[in-house]
Amino acid sequence: MAYQVLARKYRPTRFSDVVGQDHVTRTLLNALAQNRIAHGYIFSGHRGIGKTTIARILASALNCRTEIGTPKRPTPEPCNDCESCLEIRQGNAVDVIEIDAATNRGIDEIRELRDAARYAPSRDKFKIYILDEAHQITDAAFNALLKTLEEPPDHIIFMMATTQPEDIPQTIRSRCQHFSFHAVKLDDIVGQLQLIAKAEAIVTDDTTLSLLAEAGDGSMRDALSIMDQAMASAPTVDGHPALDAEQVRELMGTVSNVIYEQILEAVSENNSADVLGIINRLLDAGNGAQQLARQFVRYLRNTTVAKITALSVDADASGIASDLLQISPEERRRVARSAALFTEEDLARFLAIMLRTFDDLGFRQEQRFHLELGLLKLVHIQRLLPIEDLLSQLGPAPTSTPRTTPTLGTVTAPHLPSPGKGATAPDSGPRHIDPRTPPGATPATAGKVTQRDIVANASTSADTSPPQPPGAATIPEGAGGSSTLNPVSEKRGFSPGSSIQASVSSLPATEGSLALAASPQPAAPPQPGPQLVPPANVDLEALQNAAVEALAATKGQQSASDKLADSTWTNTADTLNIQTTVSAAMLPLLLNADAQSILKHVLAQHNVKLRLNLLPGAANKAAPAKPKRAATGSVHELAAKHPIVQQAQQLFNAEIQTVIDLRDKN
Repeated sequence: MAYQVLARKYRPTRFSDVVGQDHVTRTLLNALAQNRIAHGYIFSGHRGIGKTTIARILASALNCRTEIGTPKRPTPEPCNDCESCLEIRQGNAVDVIEIDAATNRGIDEIRELRDAARYAPSRDKFKIYILDEAHQITDAAFNALLKTLEEPPDHIIFMMATTQPEDIPQTIRSRCQHFSFHAVKLDDIVGQLQLIAKAEAIVTDDTTLSLLAEAGDGSMRDALSIMDQAMASAPTVDGHPALDAEQVRELMGTVSNVIYEQILEAVSENNSADVLGIINRLLDAGNGAQQLARQFVRYLRNTTVAKITALSVDADASGIASDLLQISPEERRRVARSAALFTEEDLARFLAIMLRTFDDLGFRQEQRFHLELGLLKLVHIQRLLPIEDLLSQLGPAPTSTPRTTPTLGTVTAPHLPSPGKGATAPDSGPRHIDPRTPPGATPATAGKVTQRDIVANASTSADTSPPQPPGAATIPEGAGGSSTLNPVSEKRGFSPGSSIQASVSSLPATEGSLALAASPQPAAPPQPGPQLVPPANVDLEALQNAAVEALAATKGQQSASDKLADSTWTNTADTLNIQTTVSAAMLPLLLNADAQSILKHVLAQHNVKLRLNLLPGAANKAAPAKPKRAATGSVHELAAKHPIVQQAQQLFNAEIQTVIDLRDKN
């Protein structure tokens, strides 16, 4: 007898032999026992999972000549001994017609089938038509079959097997019972392979059988076909084939998942050289770039599922983890180790990058370069700061105040490199504001909000300054002044309750500078200048009025001027505390580097050397708003000096909120 492949030799002949389709076999057995036989069935699902096999078993059970309940047939299962069962199993039964719908898909073939269906069966009880790949039938042919399916003769039963049930017209589906088959689970496939290996006297182990089952991808027929191929290429031991995992991998053109575990370990360590070295060895060994990318995508998918289901390295998979991870226990432990290295978001990004890389490899000339680029992206994305992390540092939106505040322009946060990666912040040069700029003039950088105003850069500087803690940034002294931003988080964002500390010294009469650097700078030697005012003799009100007017005269700093007018100024022996009404999230945006430079210039003009401490308004929410100070020569000041306005302020304890100038501009 000619050799029979395993998929045909071990094809089930009874419902109980079918693996992984209990929901279908149970329903059909109950229907046979209760004699509730439909005239049309649709069996749909993955390839190689038993659709046509169950159709044949059902045909055998319907036409079996042995009565149900007899010793030869105690259940509705076919007896497999009568002439009808033997002919159906061999495929030459007269009344069971199997049609390949992929080749017999036209209206003429269906008309012939419809005409033949009117005649009674030759010998058996039912005339059964099994249409394989039924979705290939044309719409016109389905329409020709429609009336026969709706009102068929009592002796006709149609069974349609398909992998694409959505392509069958709804009018056909509504006239049939639809059974959706499941992909066979890995454990079920492994169990069946163990039985076959024992029956065929194959020398193997559970690891190799698990590898064959994984290659089947839920299809029993595919797993048996690969097993057949492995048996043909395997060496023999005492006349029996011996299957080995490495030999099976080489046959399928795959590599061990240990390699992909090593790649993810190198990615977690930001080691680009190791990643390229590993992929270079695989490509030089003759592995295809597309095959490597496909296998890596599957490994990343399993790693992501292991992270989502919180799969432990030591515990066995159970529940949803067991259903989603159709891999061997050893592979489950491997993906659990890889999942512990990353967050769920990281793994989702990795999977998206590799899916796009796999798509690109299909139409690229230099596949090796694109695969290497995709793997390098996995390393690079570890160094990026997610935008959600930046936004989370800003905190809730500031609460509205009774004062009318101009709306700030849109601030776009550029990409920020994460700390410790050696990246350099853009535009890291000092910014200068000439103290000799007359009131009303617009400095070159006034009113701009840059990356340095949003977060403090923690990149490494090339100077020889002492080390700086992560997240800290320093405003070095430029003509005798300096200010330091307190470190607030590893992501270099401002957190609620943070404050901006500034140390201000006298400025020369020429110009001053204000810049951000990566590490603190040593204090500059004191510069000769005017006599400094002792802290006890500082006129805080005059100092505040001067600062408010200086900011109001600068384009883009009106909001900062209004907020400083509402602030409370106090001083100690070495610190000038400015308690603002601004939230901690908005404080670095509103009182940015340009505003601080102007404050520094005002303090220098008044010969005051105090450390500047800007405090957010969270600690002083209940404090009443202070009356707005008017800039010298402004329409607000003219209104405040009017006798009627002053009388109204005294009578009603009122303040001036908004002044509209209706004078003739001509």
